[in-house]
Amino acid sequence: MAYSILLVEDHAELAATTGEYLEACGYIVDYAMDGKTGLQLALTNQYDGLVLDVMLPGMNGFQICSEVRKQSQSDIPILMLTARDQIEDKLEGFDSGADDYLLKPFDFSELDARLNAIIRRFKGELESNTLTLHDLKFDLKTLQVTRQEQKLKLSPTGLHILKVLMRRSPEVVTKQELEKELWGDMVPNSDVLRSHLYNLRKVIDKPFEEKLLQTLPSLGLKIVAPE
Repeated sequence: MAYSILLVEDHAELAATTGEYLEACGYIVDYAMDGKTGLQLALTNQYDGLVLDVMLPGMNGFQICSEVRKQSQSDIPILMLTARDQIEDKLEGFDSGADDYLLKPFDFSELDARLNAIIRRFKGELESNTLTLHDLKFDLKTLQVTRQEQKLKLSPTGLHILKVLMRRSPEVVTKQELEKELWGDMVPNSDVLRSHLYNLRKVIDKPFEEKLLQTLPSLGLKIVAPE
């Protein structure tokens, strides 16, 4: 199956070579070279994934990502391309709703692998059952997560981490197992998983009195009902 993606990149030469490579890999590629056009295309067309540069004229990639999540309420997989490698930048990207982060300069084969992985992971989550732990519920058919009947908003990567932890509960899941589950053999640096776990905890635990997600130093993580 050919996946359709939107590439938003203002560097014309890089956009052309990236688009040509992805098309050779079987993707159907649409293109925008500024933020406002990219957002308009993302909101008016149906894509399987978005590839967003951060530094764009008009509006940046973080803003596009945030607006897509807000206006369309879509869980479409989003991968950010950027030369900014500070942890604060990565946290900003994940807070805006991004699923993965690839630093420039990048290898085209890694871009293909990561993009393919987040799209397949998202599509593979459309199952027909529900996971329940204490007052946390995860409908795997609609990808809707609720706690105390409140709807929670998670990125596709956050949903996948939560699904793994809930299915394995009360077992401990190592960080290496989570990385393997999320990215296979193309594991990014440790800050990426840490950022996703930070955002997951902020959504499912921080607003509530009882905490479900536990970190066991040097061992891993688990999600369990309070005693």
